[in-house]
Amino acid sequence: MRLCAWYLYGEKHRGYALNPVANFHLQNGSVLWRINWMGDTSPRGIGASCGMMVNYRYFLEETASNSALYLGSKQVKASEQVLALVNQFQQNSKL
Repeated sequence: MRLCAWYLYGEKHRGYALNPVANFHLQNGSVLWRINWMGDTSPRGIGASCGMMVNYRYFLEETASNSALYLGSKQVKASEQVLALVNQFQQNSKL
């Protein structure tokens, strides 16, 4: 889960999220909200994402500012759960 959080939050291509689905939602002003362990246990879900599923949350009053922040400053808005996983990854990573 820590690696997944880092992949979605920290891995970038030209400053934007490497994952195309994450990039789509973040460009549209969402918040990287929650990572669900074994949220997709279908054969495709297991093969594509080890069964993990991600929720993006849209706060309508914040979508324009979140989108501008991401597109302009390349900053990802994320929940406390995701940020905690990112911090754990960074503390334990050998990368």
